[in-house]
Amino acid sequence: MTSSLEGARAVAGRLWAAGFETYLAGGCVRDMVLGRDPADYDIATAATPEHVQALFPRTVDVGAAFGVVRVLTDAGEYEVATFRTEGPYLDGRHPASVRYATAREDVARRDFTINGLLYDPRTAEILDFVGGRADLSARQIRTIGDPETRFAEDRLRMVRAVRLAAELGFEIAPEVAGAVRRLARRLSEVSSERIRDELVRMVTGPDPPRALGLLHETGLLAVVLPEVEAEVGVPQPEVFHPEGDVFTHTRLAVGQVRAPSVTLAMATLLHDVGKPPTFEQADRIRFSRHDEVGATIARRVMERLRFPRRDTDRVVGLVGRHMVFKDVMKMREARLRRLVAEDLFPELLELHRADCVASHGDLAAYQWVRAFIDRLAGEPPVPPPLITGTDVLALGLSPGPRVGRVLRAVENALLEGNIRTREEALALARRLTASPDRSALGSEVDASSPP
Repeated sequence: MTSSLEGARAVAGRLWAAGFETYLAGGCVRDMVLGRDPADYDIATAATPEHVQALFPRTVDVGAAFGVVRVLTDAGEYEVATFRTEGPYLDGRHPASVRYATAREDVARRDFTINGLLYDPRTAEILDFVGGRADLSARQIRTIGDPETRFAEDRLRMVRAVRLAAELGFEIAPEVAGAVRRLARRLSEVSSERIRDELVRMVTGPDPPRALGLLHETGLLAVVLPEVEAEVGVPQPEVFHPEGDVFTHTRLAVGQVRAPSVTLAMATLLHDVGKPPTFEQADRIRFSRHDEVGATIARRVMERLRFPRRDTDRVVGLVGRHMVFKDVMKMREARLRRLVAEDLFPELLELHRADCVASHGDLAAYQWVRAFIDRLAGEPPVPPPLITGTDVLALGLSPGPRVGRVLRAVENALLEGNIRTREEALALARRLTASPDRSALGSEVDASSPP
């Protein structure tokens, strides 16, 4: 359920009317100051969870130990958190103790100054106890207090600093960047799921190339994605890759993807991870079978980051097939139609386009495929079969692999326009089954086998 500023004001207004100091807090206030549309609105209040639950008929207890209640209204859902201060963080994520506090104390325990602003919905006044507005004007990411202390409380804040810098187009303050570099190895203590979620926001965000560059510069990439870090400095043939090394190409490619899904963004990020281990240089630089090797590595990465099985399989398929367009203009029509019919195809084609734009810039194959799709004019690339295995068996062929080969040959003939009716399909199947050996199927089977 979405949330709105008006809905948040209504929730805060009820809390104020009940005598509880209440503000909008965190990223939504930051975005309001920047003129951006907040994704959601969080509320901070002096009311305890019990008070909040008494004031609103529909609530969900999402973190009573930390004073957090989700309020459900017709205008959306809103997290309402009691002002609090926290004891020491013993596990790099959770405080050892929590006590209710004042608004100023609550802000002081937050991560970055630009996330430490409060908005009074009654007066539209911005309360700034930590210098957040100055940092918004300076376009910099700075922690509230000592950066090493903030990062010791929650190691994931190091990745958030990079994500926010890339998302907002800000710089990371030098003392913050230095602390990240010193503590980068401690990121391994953070759960894979939390790292995964931040990484997804980066590669599907407004500036993935900068996010990857900052991850590398701060030492975080070597911890999160050592397989991508290994691309740094790996040279490529200049005729195909004038942009530079494999890492430079990967950064550019991820930035070129249009409206990326999670799987397309991750596949683009990982599409060349097979190049470092397959690098060879003799007469020229080669990366033999880097697509196949890359698919194996991509599966390892996706599983380590705890992506869902379906997303993992899809990314592996995209990485393993991303070179399929190399000879696409020489494909027989039957094979090309099968390729276009695949569920993976739209993302595979967009990955190919981004790959080309980020390197040599030659989009001839991409444009040729687009023209082929236009020529289909909405008809299914692979129409329903004209005959079935039962039909082939009725012609006298015994059950076995040869039935499938006959069906494949008939389908090839259909896809390439050599037959159009069921009668023609049966006649072709009859001729094929009359032959005593496989050779009678000829190129009808072999030339259109799957890539």
